Amino acid sequence: MLGVLSLVIFVAGSLASPNVGSAHKKYYKTHETIAEAGYPVETHDVVTPDGYILELVRIPRGKNDNGKVRPPVLMMHGLSDYGATYIALGPKDSLAYNLVDEGADVWLANARGVANSRRHITLDPDNDKQKKDFFDFTFHEIGTIDLPALIDYILKETGQKKLHYVGHSQGGTVFLVLNSMKPEYNDKIISAHLLAGVGYQSNFPNAALRVTALSVDMIFNFAIRSGLIELIGPNWGDQIAEIENQQTLSLGVDSRSSILDDIINTEKLLPGASLKQYAHYGQNIRDKKFRQWNYGIQNLRKYGQLSPPEYDLSKITADVTMHYTLNDNLLSERDVLNMAKVMPKVTVRKIARETFTHTDFVSANDAKELVVDFIVEKIARF
Repeated sequence: MLGVLSLVIFVAGSLASPNVGSAHKKYYKTHETIAEAGYPVETHDVVTPDGYILELVRIPRGKNDNGKVRPPVLMMHGLSDYGATYIALGPKDSLAYNLVDEGADVWLANARGVANSRRHITLDPDNDKQKKDFFDFTFHEIGTIDLPALIDYILKETGQKKLHYVGHSQGGTVFLVLNSMKPEYNDKIISAHLLAGVGYQSNFPNAALRVTALSVDMIFNFAIRSGLIELIGPNWGDQIAEIENQQTLSLGVDSRSSILDDIINTEKLLPGASLKQYAHYGQNIRDKKFRQWNYGIQNLRKYGQLSPPEYDLSKITADVTMHYTLNDNLLSERDVLNMAKVMPKVTVRKIARETFTHTDFVSANDAKELVVDFIVEKIARF
């Protein structure tokens, strides 16, 4: 993550950003992709209390619906990814399609700032004067504001009291944030599957990124002063895709990941993110903590204490399965097991293939047999 950040900052001055138009423009066609695959699909807009407009794409039933009540499943993407990651492998192999075909009611979330959630009721992310305010968030706001808004919306729409949750990478992070900060939401979760869900980072496995993290505050402040507030959004162009291609090993992509076939397709690979999201992970890697944003000398004013508050995972009482792999360059086995020791109702599951990587959970050609089938069967039991 931080390796990409440093490289992007270095080359940013040479890249032109075209005019991408209105703050309410939609770039990504998840709805159309699902319809073309022959599935019913709905698109919903959820407005958060602080004004972000989040796109929520629903696949209400499979092709062979039996008319029974379908449990809702909320699926949250990772950092610089978006909801369509769960349909990227196509109807046969993607987790979302397999869930609806097995009788689930699937909702694909898009967090603030990415893809078609790059919208706000008053702020324009393409306006130079408003962009800094629009992208002033990290995974903390996604966890404490976006996620509860999405959950409450789905439960209201479906008339259900609880739902299942699937989160990849940052999608796991925000689940941990929500249910530790607002533990009442544990009662709204039937089960949760965190796919390489990043939380504790005391044993961060990537040595190069650990070194980069030592300078995260300097890098972040320099980038903000340079006007680099959004990373790899829809207005970055194909040059950034090539940069990302050079950095795939740092992100844990291997040769069996079908995502490599689409590396230059910016709409598939680069939905965007706030620079501050990357920096927040960098702070936690540096400090070996899982805690809120570090404001430095302003912590006392912000939090009433010198250090940022840590997320208390002991408050997460929902039924959670943490899926992990030994070949993950962004999450260590030790950190997964240490999180599991704290959480009251958790199961850990190591992926069988030793070369399986961080992004393979949603992109590998063998993800169905190693990840998808297990989750579908587990959710079907409830």
